[in-house]
Amino acid sequence: MNTIVPVILPATMKKWLDHGKEFKILDIREAHEVSVSRLSEFHIPMAFCLARQAEIPRDIPVIVYCRSGARSSATVSALSSKHGFENLHSLKGGITEWAKVFEPGMEIA
Repeated sequence: MNTIVPVILPATMKKWLDHGKEFKILDIREAHEVSVSRLSEFHIPMAFCLARQAEIPRDIPVIVYCRSGARSSATVSALSSKHGFENLHSLKGGITEWAKVFEPGMEIA
């Protein structure tokens, strides 16, 4: 069974931020990547997301991001199919696309 992964564009996430929409941003990159740049303090490395799924809210939207979007798509797919999450979105293009559009000077590991 292939799970269709909900994707959110950086522009949509920016609108949510600007309008005060309640949601969480989950960074699934490795610690060395997070030490260089981040979009939120909520961090669970990809390798631990399934084991730590109880820490991920189910009652509000959660935007999952990585460097380019590949890891976040895989993580959203796994959490949705194995643990029944219905509120997860993968940030299209990851932090790389976010930085390109909204923070051009941001350093990314």
